[in-house]
Amino acid sequence: MFIFDYDLNLEMNPAAGRLIFSADGIIRAEENGAETFSFPAKDIKEAKVQAGVGCGLIFVQAHSPEAGSNFPADEKAVGECHSPTQNFDRDFDRVLCRFSMSGLKQAGEFCKIVNYYIESGEAAFPDEVEKVVCEQCGRPMIAEISVCVFCYSKFSVIKRALGFLKPYWKTVVFSQILSVIALVAFMLPPMIIQRLIDTHLQPEGAEPFGTWAHIGIFAGALLVSRLIGEGVTVIAARRYNKATISVFADMRTTAYKKLQSHSMSLFAKRTPGDLIRRIMEDTDTVGEFLVDLARWVTEMLLMFTIASVILFVAEWRLALLVLSPVPIVMLIMWGFQKFLYARFERQWRKSSRVNSILHDIIKGIRTVKSFGNEKREIEKYAKANHDLASISSENEVLWACMFPPLTFLVSVGEFLVLFVGGWMVLNGHIPLGVMVMFTMYLWAIYDPLRWLVNVPRWLANTTTSMVKVFELLDEESEIKEAATPKNVPIAGAVAYSNVFFGYKSYEPVLKGINLEIQPGEMIGLVGKSGVGKSTLINLAMRLYDPNNGRVTINNTDLRDMTPSHLHENTGVVFQDSFLFAGTFYDNIAYGKNGASFEDVISAAKAANAHDFIAQSPDGYMTLIGEGGQSLSGGERQRLAIARAIIKAPDILILDEATSSLDVETESIIQDSLARITKNRTTIAIAHRLSTLRNADRLVVLDKNGVAEIGTHTELLRKKGIYFDLVMAQRKSSRDD
Repeated sequence: MFIFDYDLNLEMNPAAGRLIFSADGIIRAEENGAETFSFPAKDIKEAKVQAGVGCGLIFVQAHSPEAGSNFPADEKAVGECHSPTQNFDRDFDRVLCRFSMSGLKQAGEFCKIVNYYIESGEAAFPDEVEKVVCEQCGRPMIAEISVCVFCYSKFSVIKRALGFLKPYWKTVVFSQILSVIALVAFMLPPMIIQRLIDTHLQPEGAEPFGTWAHIGIFAGALLVSRLIGEGVTVIAARRYNKATISVFADMRTTAYKKLQSHSMSLFAKRTPGDLIRRIMEDTDTVGEFLVDLARWVTEMLLMFTIASVILFVAEWRLALLVLSPVPIVMLIMWGFQKFLYARFERQWRKSSRVNSILHDIIKGIRTVKSFGNEKREIEKYAKANHDLASISSENEVLWACMFPPLTFLVSVGEFLVLFVGGWMVLNGHIPLGVMVMFTMYLWAIYDPLRWLVNVPRWLANTTTSMVKVFELLDEESEIKEAATPKNVPIAGAVAYSNVFFGYKSYEPVLKGINLEIQPGEMIGLVGKSGVGKSTLINLAMRLYDPNNGRVTINNTDLRDMTPSHLHENTGVVFQDSFLFAGTFYDNIAYGKNGASFEDVISAAKAANAHDFIAQSPDGYMTLIGEGGQSLSGGERQRLAIARAIIKAPDILILDEATSSLDVETESIIQDSLARITKNRTTIAIAHRLSTLRNADRLVVLDKNGVAEIGTHTELLRKKGIYFDLVMAQRKSSRDD
């Protein structure tokens, strides 16, 4: 079933209810679950959504005026949202609900699903419904995150993050023990000084009862404790740094491995800038937090505990004065916690936007310059950067205003100790050494509190990164590996059996595709844009799995093979083939693990690429730069062809491999393709229909599936869709 939550009643007042669609029809239920009406699916002709001013509505068009017998009479027809945008038919239209504009996108999805069921008779529901607002707190969701940053459990996500420290627990524990030893050494001096003053030194006017030897012993103890503390701290810091770097590397590698295991659907949902930030910046933020948390929580807690015990044993009344500001500071921090999370979440969102714009501009710099839009892109980036700077500045100003008062409250105890402690010394209630020890231990009490004051800001900045990293790690790939794979030999017999596929299951691109491709056969895919030609070859490469039906090779479902086995025996050449930063040799050898130099040269010759490579300054070792921008389009395509055929694939896929080339260059590449496609199963897409006339069969697709199959000559004689496409191209050529 599919559920749409609406937030307005028909009088446009706040309300809460649900529209529930299933194969039986539509049910409207109130917040308490009470059903208000149902509308059978058989009575629905079409579901529609209308956007008005300030609100929207969902209504259905019925097949007959009598449809929806239990539908409230006063709701059978209703006006528009403030401004009329559509005329309602009082006999056939039934308004189901109203909603605020935040629900417009979800309302559209609801109507698409209903209409798809009405047309096809198949109930197709999304596995996950994209959330616009948080169901728990009602705040808008961040576009890149599927959980609410305000409502998720901070403790659980931190607990999970600590799991990355598990492989290095020995290093962390050893470093922690060293840190405790250093901390104890640093906390000895106040007690040593207190002992020296009260037992070996006299206040002014009294007879001293200590000796220089006693003073030397105490001074030596101070020096030794300091040396031990500093030396052990250096060793602990080195061990911690080693663990930190290892955790960073592990998190980045884990995230990258997960990214590589995903199907193409993940990359369609997320921007490259967002993914790069998750793998690089967010993992670093989390890693740094983990190591610092494991280190500082223990040190600060132990420091505070030891100092508090010593002070309470020495003089409990002064100790209470020292700790008196702590409850006030804790209450203030608790009150500001969620406010800080909201502010830093906004800063994170602006930062992500800046990164995405920068990535797009750099990636598309050739397009930007060719259209002369440098100024526009500068303005767009400057605006996004200004928004980031603005929210960052506001957050820093806010923190600058909050931090001094909090630290002042923390330090109030210092003034109380000096005032009350001085009075107690003058009146003989406590020895002078105790007073001095109290003042020296104040750092051990207030440093942890000052650190604690910074924790909300630290957590707010870090937990969002944690959620994004774990969301990437938790997202399940739509491509599942079979428990017992059947990696049969790839002989090239490809079959599509009643295949339905849509990037959203209720918006099918392919409908009921049935097609058999024989081993060694060359198939040309023809049709208008958007009919699913590229989608068909994406299914053959198992970049996606069909929603219904199956794709087989040698009568074995692709879902029963491991993706690696399939891809090792499949070669592909895209219209805009990507070349990596490196040499000619690197890019061709990329197609085959362990390729020899002879393999690379042989593939280059087969692709008509050897001559221009040999004429380059360093031959096959010539650097071509990222994307191969220094090469012509024809040279890039010939390298892509060489990369595809070096593995001697059983199946070769050509996706518009020559569409962007001039006639002369296309002729050269066609010669290459003619050699490498001979006796090899080939699936080719081309807008220039003349390039496919030598195909064994042409498969013509339209929006309803396979429309025509035959040779070039057979389809021309049939005078159907293919004939019209050929005539249109010939007319266009004559006009040119």
